[in-house]
Amino acid sequence: MTEAFTEIVIPKEKAVFWLDKNGCWHNDNGKFRHKKIIDFFHASIRKDKNGYYLYQENNNCREKVYFHYEDTALFVFDVLKKDNMILSLNTGRRVNLNPEKLIIQGDNLYVHVEEERVKFSERSLMKISDLLEFENNQYFIKLDDKRYRLQEVR
Repeated sequence: MTEAFTEIVIPKEKAVFWLDKNGCWHNDNGKFRHKKIIDFFHASIRKDKNGYYLYQENNNCREKVYFHYEDTALFVFDVLKKDNMILSLNTGRRVNLNPEKLIIQGDNLYVHVEEERVKFSERSLMKISDLLEFENNQYFIKLDDKRYRLQEVR
């Protein structure tokens, strides 16, 4: 016999934490400082039709806590340069960079991964800055001797 799970759902209006525009977690006491907690929060991000939430399972309980975020809930935290460029997301997921999915909006670089908009953190942007070019009021990225124009969204 399988045991039934109790599901607890906390709406974002009642969440006591949020994600800022730089991918940092905060609560009323300020910015989170403990790396293990920060990593756990990032790795727990999921999405459903109601938005982004943190998910955890303990014993017979499933908990979903929807949360506020300033820009996006997904970030590129690292770029691994191997045979191809691999983006390491805040959730722990790794995806290949598709340069045709890069966009510039304001002073920020984003990439579309499936249906999700993912923002490059300052650190990840620094890792690819040598590949970015600006010419005739247009942005480009150069990969494997090929130059891709970045879409600019205003």
